[in-house]
Amino acid sequence: MPKGPGGVLLLGLGMAPDTAPAPAQRSVIEPADKRAFAFVDGQNLYRHAIPAFGVTHPNYDVLALSRKVCELGGWSLKQVRFYTGVPAPNEDPFWHNFWSKKLLTLKRQGVHVFSRRLRYRNRKIRLKDGTEHEIRVAEEKGIDVRIALDILRLALNNDLDVAVVFSQDQDMSEVADELKQISRRENRWIKMVSAFPDSATSSNRRGINNTEWIRIDLATYNECVDPRDYR
Repeated sequence: MPKGPGGVLLLGLGMAPDTAPAPAQRSVIEPADKRAFAFVDGQNLYRHAIPAFGVTHPNYDVLALSRKVCELGGWSLKQVRFYTGVPAPNEDPFWHNFWSKKLLTLKRQGVHVFSRRLRYRNRKIRLKDGTEHEIRVAEEKGIDVRIALDILRLALNNDLDVAVVFSQDQDMSEVADELKQISRRENRWIKMVSAFPDSATSSNRRGINNTEWIRIDLATYNECVDPRDYR
């Protein structure tokens, strides 16, 4: 089918004379004040900050980091939402206590917090010498689904213009595709951003596909370190 500039389908060309042409699509108006919501995948951010910056614990200040990224983008930060799995106290008392204290602080700061208990299962591994061992493995379930649902709900309610996602989880690219569909259907300006730690030692230097990428360098990260130590 013929296409015009930018790949827009020219539905009227080559059709029968009695076929009505498609209505012209209105241009999307970019808002002057762009409402941003930050969605922070706590474990994903921490896992990628380890090789990028050599951190030993999740020492980021969620509010400061969200404000900094939105300031760089020129967006008005409306809310910060934080998501993480938390180990059971009998499985890992150190990290259970750490996250309990950090999440309490975030709630007191006005951050919306969603946490879910980690699930555990036994896994067999084979060592180089051929021997098998059974180890206890923690798995985080449902965090990415919860983030995706919250982004889409807020977008459908017309509460946000920019979804700033602190994650490199490629499963979230499907959310970006859905936002583009909402934008076209409702003729609205909507953007999804993937913000992530980046350095020469990063294990992954790609953001979420089909989003705008914001690379957080060491200097920016250090500006947003939480002065409180919850260990």
